[in-house]
Amino acid sequence: MFAEVPLLVHLASVPYPSRMGTVKPPPRAKLLCGLLASDPDLMREAIRRLRARFGPTDLESETWPFDRTDYYRVEMGEDIKRRFVFFEELVSVERLAEVKRLTNDAEAHICDDVLCPRERRPVNIDSGYMTLSKFVLATTKDYAHRIYIDRGIFAEVTLHYAHGAWQPYPWTYPDYAADTYHAFFASAREKLKEQLRG
Repeated sequence: MFAEVPLLVHLASVPYPSRMGTVKPPPRAKLLCGLLASDPDLMREAIRRLRARFGPTDLESETWPFDRTDYYRVEMGEDIKRRFVFFEELVSVERLAEVKRLTNDAEAHICDDVLCPRERRPVNIDSGYMTLSKFVLATTKDYAHRIYIDRGIFAEVTLHYAHGAWQPYPWTYPDYAADTYHAFFASAREKLKEQLRG
């Protein structure tokens, strides 16, 4: 009869391809805001407020027509435009919920300034971050593909980087899924790569 071998000794002799992962902080990310507005002056005012809160921007997009959906037409009117800004200082991804709450406050204050009901936002601000592998947006709305992060805020991976380009998911918003913004996002990714290299 064979002698019993202690289980731990037996398991220690089994080769494993890798060790258990260790906890470490994630790389810092590039903070971004995507803005929608039909009034160019309010768009500029929103960007001014964002710079005051998050510091200088180092990349700002051109202005595109927002014409892939009419989702915001009742709320924001006709001829809605889209712009993106990326901020110079890299941030911890753990700040996303805080950032979203601050951008919601900025939207609300602009409503108050122009005497607009808060449910009829004249400026919409998508806040998020970019890493080398993904583009993440914050939202207050839950759904099957969104993960709760903190203080009433959820996170959605909207795009991922693969095969040398930004790629959408089935749930990606139509304007983000189209390649209209992707060249600009690629330039932001290159900037992030330079910053991470130091």
